[in-house]
Amino acid sequence: MPRAAAALKLRSSPARLPDDMLLSALRRFAAVLALAAGLATPAMAADAPSCPPSVQAPSVAQQRAAERAARDRGFLWRVEQGGRTSWLYGTIHVARHEWTVPGPRLAEVLRQARVLALELDLADPQALAEALRAAAAPGGRPLPAPLRERLLRRLAAECLPSALAELLPPTLQAATLGALAGRREGLDPAWAIDLALSQRARAAGTRVLALETLGEQLAALQGPDDAESLRFVERTLDELDSGRALPPLRRIAESWARADLATLERWPVWCDCLDTPADRALMTRLLDERNATLATRIDALHRDGGAVLAAVGALHLIGPRGLPALLAARGYRVERVPFAH
Repeated sequence: MPRAAAALKLRSSPARLPDDMLLSALRRFAAVLALAAGLATPAMAADAPSCPPSVQAPSVAQQRAAERAARDRGFLWRVEQGGRTSWLYGTIHVARHEWTVPGPRLAEVLRQARVLALELDLADPQALAEALRAAAAPGGRPLPAPLRERLLRRLAAECLPSALAELLPPTLQAATLGALAGRREGLDPAWAIDLALSQRARAAGTRVLALETLGEQLAALQGPDDAESLRFVERTLDELDSGRALPPLRRIAESWARADLATLERWPVWCDCLDTPADRALMTRLLDERNATLATRIDALHRDGGAVLAAVGALHLIGPRGLPALLAARGYRVERVPFAH
Protein backbone atom coordinates (compact mmCIF):
# COMPACT_ATOMS: atom_id res chain seq x y z
CA MET A 1 0.00 0.00 0.00
CA PRO A 2 1.12 3.61 -0.20
CA ARG A 3 3.78 4.31 2.43
CA ALA A 4 1.95 7.49 3.41
CA ALA A 5 -1.31 5.64 3.95
CA ALA A 6 0.30 2.83 5.91
CA ALA A 7 2.56 5.08 7.80
CA LEU A 8 -1.58 4.39 6.95
CA LYS A 9 -21.32 4.67 17.88
CA LEU A 10 -24.24 5.09 19.74
CA ARG A 11 -28.00 4.38 19.19
CA SER A 12 -29.12 7.45 21.08
CA SER A 13 -29.83 10.81 19.42
CA PRO A 14 -27.08 11.17 16.80
CA ALA A 15 -24.27 13.62 17.49
CA ARG A 16 -24.20 16.12 14.63
CA LEU A 17 -20.91 16.40 12.80
CA PRO A 18 -19.37 19.90 12.71
CA ASP A 19 -20.49 22.29 9.98
CA ASP A 20 -16.86 23.10 9.08
CA MET A 21 -16.21 19.51 7.99
CA LEU A 22 -14.46 20.74 4.86
CA LEU A 23 -11.82 22.39 7.02
CA SER A 24 -10.94 18.97 8.46
CA ALA A 25 -9.91 17.59 5.06
CA LEU A 26 -6.34 17.33 6.31
CA ARG A 27 -7.35 16.00 9.71
CA ARG A 28 -5.71 12.63 9.22
CA PHE A 29 -2.50 11.91 7.39
CA ALA A 30 -1.25 8.38 6.91
CA ALA A 31 -2.23 5.66 9.29
CA VAL A 32 0.02 7.55 11.55
CA LEU A 33 -0.78 11.18 12.16
CA ALA A 34 -3.99 13.13 12.51
CA LEU A 35 -3.66 16.68 11.25
CA ALA A 36 -6.16 19.46 10.63
CA ALA A 37 -5.63 22.74 8.83
CA GLY A 38 -8.05 25.28 7.40
CA LEU A 39 -6.15 25.59 4.15
CA ALA A 40 -8.51 24.20 1.49
CA THR A 41 -11.49 26.44 0.83
CA PRO A 42 -14.81 25.58 -0.83
CA ALA A 43 -13.97 27.93 -3.69
CA MET A 44 -10.90 25.90 -4.59
CA ALA A 45 -12.97 22.86 -5.39
CA ALA A 46 -15.80 24.81 -7.00
CA ASP A 47 -13.49 26.61 -9.42
CA ALA A 48 -11.84 23.47 -10.80
CA PRO A 49 -14.02 20.60 -12.09
CA SER A 50 -11.07 18.20 -11.84
CA CYS A 51 -10.74 18.74 -8.08
CA PRO A 52 -11.93 16.09 -5.63
CA PRO A 53 -15.46 16.70 -4.36
CA SER A 54 -15.82 19.07 -1.43
CA VAL A 55 -16.76 17.48 1.88
CA GLN A 56 -20.16 18.64 3.07
CA ALA A 57 -21.60 18.17 6.53
CA PRO A 58 -24.52 15.71 6.31
CA SER A 59 -28.05 16.96 6.61
CA VAL A 60 -30.22 15.82 9.48
CA ALA A 61 -31.99 13.41 7.11
CA GLN A 62 -28.67 11.97 5.85
CA GLN A 63 -27.38 11.49 9.38
CA ARG A 64 -30.57 9.76 10.49
CA ALA A 65 -30.47 7.49 7.44
CA ALA A 66 -26.87 6.55 8.27
CA GLU A 67 -27.89 5.79 11.87
CA ARG A 68 -30.75 3.54 10.72
CA ALA A 69 -28.48 1.63 8.33
CA ALA A 70 -25.57 1.29 10.77
CA ARG A 71 -23.73 -2.02 10.98
CA ASP A 72 -20.52 -3.07 12.65
CA ARG A 73 -17.35 -2.54 10.65
CA GLY A 74 -13.69 -2.88 11.47
CA PHE A 75 -12.13 -5.26 13.98
CA LEU A 76 -12.79 -5.63 17.71
CA TRP A 77 -11.01 -7.63 20.41
CA ARG A 78 -11.94 -8.08 24.08
CA VAL A 79 -8.94 -8.14 26.43
CA GLU A 80 -9.19 -9.21 30.07
CA GLN A 81 -6.79 -9.21 32.99
CA GLY A 82 -7.11 -8.74 36.76
CA GLY A 83 -10.88 -9.12 36.64
CA ARG A 84 -11.17 -6.14 34.29
CA THR A 85 -12.27 -5.92 30.66
CA SER A 86 -11.03 -3.55 27.98
CA TRP A 87 -11.20 -3.58 24.16
CA LEU A 88 -9.01 -3.04 21.11
CA TYR A 89 -10.70 -1.64 18.02
CA GLY A 90 -9.07 -1.32 14.60
CA THR A 91 -10.02 1.85 12.72
CA ILE A 92 -9.18 3.43 9.37
CA HIS A 93 -8.11 7.02 8.87
CA VAL A 94 -9.95 7.59 5.57
CA ALA A 95 -13.56 6.51 5.22
CA ARG A 96 -17.06 7.30 3.96
CA HIS A 97 -19.66 9.20 5.96
CA GLU A 98 -21.96 6.22 6.41
CA TRP A 99 -19.09 4.21 7.94
CA THR A 100 -18.72 6.67 10.83
CA VAL A 101 -21.87 5.38 12.53
CA PRO A 102 -21.17 2.41 14.82
CA GLY A 103 -23.09 -0.84 14.64
CA PRO A 104 -24.73 -2.50 17.64
CA ARG A 105 -21.69 -4.32 19.09
CA LEU A 106 -19.38 -1.32 18.92
CA ALA A 107 -22.16 0.95 20.22
CA GLU A 108 -22.49 -1.29 23.28
CA VAL A 109 -18.72 -1.16 23.89
CA LEU A 110 -18.81 2.64 23.64
CA ARG A 111 -21.54 2.70 26.28
CA GLN A 112 -19.48 0.48 28.60
CA ALA A 113 -16.12 2.20 28.08
CA ARG A 114 -14.73 4.42 30.82
CA VAL A 115 -12.00 5.78 28.54
CA LEU A 116 -11.62 6.09 24.77
CA ALA A 117 -7.88 5.95 23.97
CA LEU A 118 -6.83 7.11 20.50
CA GLU A 119 -3.45 7.46 18.80
CA LEU A 120 -4.02 11.23 18.87
CA ASP A 121 -7.15 13.18 19.70
CA LEU A 122 -7.43 16.23 17.48
CA ALA A 123 -11.07 16.78 18.27
CA ASP A 124 -9.47 18.45 21.30
CA PRO A 125 -8.79 22.09 20.27
CA GLN A 126 -5.68 22.29 22.46
CA ALA A 127 -4.23 19.14 20.90
CA LEU A 128 -5.07 20.44 17.43
CA ALA A 129 -3.26 23.72 18.10
CA GLU A 130 -0.24 21.80 19.38
CA ALA A 131 -0.28 19.61 16.26
CA LEU A 132 -0.32 22.57 13.92
CA ARG A 133 2.50 24.30 15.79
CA ALA A 134 4.65 21.17 15.82
CA ALA A 135 3.98 20.39 12.17
CA ALA A 136 4.96 23.91 11.13
CA ALA A 137 8.22 23.90 13.10
CA PRO A 138 11.29 24.22 10.85
CA GLY A 139 13.61 21.28 10.52
CA GLY A 140 15.64 19.31 8.03
CA ARG A 141 17.27 20.45 4.85
CA PRO A 142 15.26 21.88 1.94
CA LEU A 143 14.11 19.59 -0.83
CA PRO A 144 16.16 19.52 -4.03
CA ALA A 145 14.51 21.80 -6.60
CA PRO A 146 13.18 18.99 -8.89
CA LEU A 147 11.56 17.17 -5.96
CA ARG A 148 10.08 20.40 -4.64
CA GLU A 149 8.56 21.07 -8.07
CA ARG A 150 7.02 17.59 -8.11
CA LEU A 151 5.53 18.18 -4.68
CA LEU A 152 4.08 21.52 -5.74
CA ARG A 153 2.56 19.95 -8.87
CA ARG A 154 0.96 17.26 -6.74
CA LEU A 155 -0.46 19.81 -4.32
CA ALA A 156 -1.98 21.66 -7.27
CA ALA A 157 -3.42 18.43 -8.72
CA GLU A 158 -5.15 17.77 -5.40
CA CYS A 159 -6.42 21.36 -5.28
CA LEU A 160 -4.42 22.16 -2.16
CA PRO A 161 -2.83 25.58 -1.68
CA SER A 162 0.85 26.00 -2.50
CA ALA A 163 1.18 27.69 0.91
CA LEU A 164 1.14 24.18 2.37
CA ALA A 165 4.69 23.79 1.06
CA GLU A 166 5.79 26.68 3.26
CA LEU A 167 3.84 25.69 6.36
CA LEU A 168 4.57 21.96 6.67
CA PRO A 169 7.74 19.87 6.38
CA PRO A 170 8.07 17.87 3.13
CA THR A 171 7.44 14.49 4.76
CA LEU A 172 4.20 15.77 6.24
CA GLN A 173 3.13 17.25 2.91
CA ALA A 174 3.79 13.91 1.19
CA ALA A 175 1.96 11.92 3.86
CA THR A 176 -1.00 14.29 3.69
CA LEU A 177 -1.16 13.83 -0.08
CA GLY A 178 -1.07 10.05 0.39
CA ALA A 179 -3.97 10.19 2.83
CA LEU A 180 -5.99 12.25 0.34
CA ALA A 181 -5.46 9.83 -2.57
CA GLY A 182 -8.94 8.29 -2.27
CA ARG A 183 -11.06 11.43 -2.13
CA ARG A 184 -12.31 11.07 -5.71
CA GLU A 185 -13.74 7.68 -4.69
CA GLY A 186 -15.33 9.07 -1.54
CA LEU A 187 -12.59 7.88 0.84
CA ASP A 188 -11.83 11.05 2.76
CA PRO A 189 -9.82 11.84 5.91
CA ALA A 190 -12.68 14.11 6.99
CA TRP A 191 -14.60 10.92 7.86
CA ALA A 192 -11.74 9.33 9.85
CA ILE A 193 -13.23 6.73 12.18
CA ASP A 194 -11.02 7.88 15.06
CA LEU A 195 -12.42 11.40 14.76
CA ALA A 196 -16.00 10.14 14.65
CA LEU A 197 -15.43 8.00 17.76
CA SER A 198 -13.92 10.96 19.59
CA GLN A 199 -16.92 13.15 18.79
CA ARG A 200 -19.40 10.50 19.91
CA ALA A 201 -17.50 9.68 23.09
CA ARG A 202 -17.40 13.34 24.08
CA ALA A 203 -21.12 13.72 23.37
CA ALA A 204 -21.73 10.81 25.75
CA GLY A 205 -19.44 12.22 28.45
CA THR A 206 -16.76 9.53 28.02
CA ARG A 207 -13.17 10.55 28.77
CA VAL A 208 -10.95 10.73 25.66
CA LEU A 209 -7.16 10.31 25.89
CA ALA A 210 -4.24 10.21 23.45
CA LEU A 211 -1.85 7.24 23.52
CA GLU A 212 0.93 9.09 21.69
CA THR A 213 2.37 12.54 21.25
CA LEU A 214 2.63 14.31 17.95
CA GLY A 215 6.42 14.38 18.30
CA GLU A 216 6.54 10.59 18.55
CA GLN A 217 4.47 10.17 15.44
CA LEU A 218 6.49 12.70 13.45
CA ALA A 219 9.74 10.98 14.46
CA ALA A 220 8.42 7.64 13.19
CA LEU A 221 7.37 9.19 9.90
CA GLN A 222 10.48 11.25 9.21
CA GLY A 223 13.09 8.63 10.02
CA PRO A 224 16.58 8.95 11.46
CA ASP A 225 18.07 11.44 8.98
CA ASP A 226 17.39 13.88 6.16
CA ALA A 227 18.29 11.33 3.49
CA GLU A 228 15.56 8.96 4.69
CA SER A 229 13.04 11.81 4.77
CA LEU A 230 13.87 12.68 1.16
CA ARG A 231 13.46 9.04 0.12
CA PHE A 232 10.06 8.94 1.80
CA VAL A 233 8.89 12.01 -0.13
CA GLU A 234 10.18 10.65 -3.43
CA ARG A 235 8.65 7.18 -2.97
CA THR A 236 5.30 8.67 -1.98
CA LEU A 237 5.22 10.94 -5.03
CA ASP A 238 6.22 8.02 -7.28
CA GLU A 239 3.22 6.03 -5.99
CA LEU A 240 0.82 8.94 -6.35
CA ASP A 241 2.00 9.97 -9.82
CA SER A 242 1.93 6.40 -11.13
CA GLY A 243 -1.51 5.60 -9.68
CA ARG A 244 -0.10 2.81 -7.48
CA ALA A 245 -1.23 4.57 -4.30
CA LEU A 246 -4.96 4.06 -4.73
CA PRO A 247 -5.52 0.27 -5.12
CA PRO A 248 -3.98 -0.72 -1.77
CA LEU A 249 -5.75 2.15 -0.01
CA ARG A 250 -9.02 1.01 -1.55
CA ARG A 251 -8.37 -2.61 -0.55
CA ILE A 252 -7.69 -1.73 3.08
CA ALA A 253 -10.85 0.39 3.23
CA GLU A 254 -12.98 -2.36 1.67
CA SER A 255 -11.62 -5.06 3.97
CA TRP A 256 -12.28 -2.81 6.97
CA ALA A 257 -15.84 -2.08 5.86
CA ARG A 258 -16.54 -5.82 5.51
CA ALA A 259 -14.73 -6.69 8.78
CA ASP A 260 -12.62 -8.98 6.57
CA LEU A 261 -9.68 -9.77 8.85
CA ALA A 262 -8.31 -12.51 6.58
CA THR A 263 -7.65 -10.01 3.79
CA LEU A 264 -6.11 -7.47 6.14
CA GLU A 265 -3.82 -10.10 7.67
CA ARG A 266 -2.41 -10.74 4.18
CA TRP A 267 -1.49 -7.06 3.89
CA PRO A 268 2.29 -7.74 3.91
CA VAL A 269 1.79 -9.87 0.78
CA TRP A 270 -0.22 -7.40 -1.30
CA CYS A 271 0.73 -3.97 0.07
CA ASP A 272 3.74 -3.50 -2.24
CA CYS A 273 5.37 -1.64 0.66
CA LEU A 274 8.05 -4.04 1.97
CA ASP A 275 10.22 -4.49 -1.12
CA THR A 276 13.38 -2.69 -0.04
CA PRO A 277 15.37 -2.32 3.19
CA ALA A 278 14.20 1.30 3.42
CA ASP A 279 10.56 0.18 3.05
CA ARG A 280 10.95 -2.41 5.79
CA ALA A 281 12.70 0.05 8.10
CA LEU A 282 9.84 2.54 7.62
CA MET A 283 7.19 -0.06 8.45
CA THR A 284 9.17 -1.20 11.49
CA ARG A 285 9.10 2.38 12.79
CA LEU A 286 5.46 3.00 11.88
CA LEU A 287 4.06 -0.27 13.20
CA ASP A 288 6.30 -2.56 15.26
CA GLU A 289 8.12 0.08 17.31
CA ARG A 290 5.00 2.11 17.94
CA ASN A 291 3.04 -1.02 18.83
CA ALA A 292 5.41 -1.75 21.71
CA THR A 293 4.78 1.73 23.12
CA LEU A 294 1.03 1.55 22.50
CA ALA A 295 0.79 -1.81 24.29
CA THR A 296 2.58 -0.42 27.34
CA ARG A 297 0.29 2.60 27.54
CA ILE A 298 -2.90 0.58 26.99
CA ASP A 299 -1.76 -1.83 29.71
CA ALA A 300 -1.23 1.09 32.13
CA LEU A 301 -4.71 2.48 31.42
CA HIS A 302 -6.27 -0.97 31.90
CA ARG A 303 -4.51 -1.46 35.23
CA ASP A 304 -5.80 1.94 36.31
CA GLY A 305 -9.39 0.76 36.15
CA GLY A 306 -10.14 -1.11 32.96
CA ALA A 307 -13.04 -0.48 30.58
CA VAL A 308 -10.66 1.12 28.08
CA LEU A 309 -11.59 1.20 24.40
CA ALA A 310 -8.28 1.60 22.57
CA ALA A 311 -9.10 2.59 18.97
CA VAL A 312 -6.06 2.64 16.67
CA GLY A 313 -5.36 2.06 13.00
CA ALA A 314 -6.28 -1.50 12.02
CA LEU A 315 -2.76 -2.37 10.85
CA HIS A 316 -1.63 -2.06 14.48
CA LEU A 317 -3.72 -5.13 15.34
CA ILE A 318 -2.41 -7.77 12.94
CA GLY A 319 0.53 -10.16 13.01
CA PRO A 320 2.84 -11.44 15.75
CA ARG A 321 3.77 -7.88 16.73
CA GLY A 322 0.23 -6.54 16.65
CA LEU A 323 -1.44 -5.28 19.81
CA PRO A 324 -3.57 -8.41 20.46
CA ALA A 325 -0.41 -10.56 20.36
CA LEU A 326 1.58 -8.13 22.51
CA LEU A 327 -1.14 -7.96 25.17
CA ALA A 328 -1.50 -11.76 25.14
CA ALA A 329 2.24 -11.96 25.82
CA ARG A 330 1.65 -9.72 28.86
CA GLY A 331 -0.80 -12.25 30.27
CA TYR A 332 -4.08 -10.87 28.94
CA ARG A 333 -6.88 -13.12 27.81
CA VAL A 334 -7.48 -11.89 24.26
CA GLU A 335 -10.57 -12.79 22.24
CA ARG A 336 -11.76 -11.39 18.93
CA VAL A 337 -15.37 -10.18 18.96
CA PRO A 338 -16.94 -11.25 15.63
CA PHE A 339 -19.24 -8.95 13.69
CA ALA A 340 -22.27 -10.37 11.92
CA HIS A 341 -22.42 -9.62 8.17
